[in-house]
This record gives sequence, structure tokens and C-alpha cells, in this order.
Amino acid sequence: QVQLVESGGGFVQPGGSLTLSCAASGFSVDFVSVGWFREVPGKEREEISCIFGLGHNDRTEYGDSVKGRFTMSRDKAKNTMYLRMNDLKPEDTALYYCFTSGDGSTCEPPRWWGQGAQVTVAS
Repeated sequence: QVQLVESGGGFVQPGGSLTLSCAASGFSVDFVSVGWFREVPGKEREEISCIFGLGHNDRTEYGDSVKGRFTMSRDKAKNTMYLRMNDLKPEDTALYYCFTSGDGSTCEPPRWWGQGAQVTVAS
């Protein structure tokens, strides 16, 4: 059974940093594509990062709004993925979800995701 559990959300001031974690079970995070998307009420889902699965040399893609500020990684031994967020801005406020497509060659569409972690950026 696939399960994803996010942690590490919270409140941070603009310019600050946070790291989200996502513990996975039921699959291996290095075998299939895994990533993060975020949602804000009234707006479309925004996919912000994805690492491709086995055989793709850890190819990682980022959304334009977070390039240079967010870094995604995964730990095979812990079967956990991470999202390091630096230089946070108020517009980064959202509910963040980790996901897997269940496929090593594509990040779309997200097939399983966690319950979400709230990140709030404000003064």
C-alpha cells in the first residue's frame, strides 16, 4: 500500500528557510519519479519539483517560481524525500504535498500524494 507522510511545515518570515520531509512506504523513492506540488485555495495546483526514477541519473526539474531557491533530494536508505526551501516569500504560502507518479520516466500525473504540510510565509 502506497503511503506518503509530509512533515516540517510551519510559519516562517520572508527570507527564511524551511525543509519539508516526506516519508514514503509501499514503494522505493529512488525507483519511481517523486516530487512536490503545492495548492492555494482558488488557484491551480502548481508542481514545483520532481526527480525522475531509476535510470534517469537523478534528473530533477523545478518550476520557474522556485528555481534557485528550492532544492529537492531523496534518501534511498530512509525512503524519504526532502524539499529545502530558501529565501521564502509570502507567495510561497501554500499547502505542500509530496507525490509519486508511480512511473520512473514521467512526473505526470501525480498518482499518489500525502496529506499535505502547510507553509505560511509572513512578517
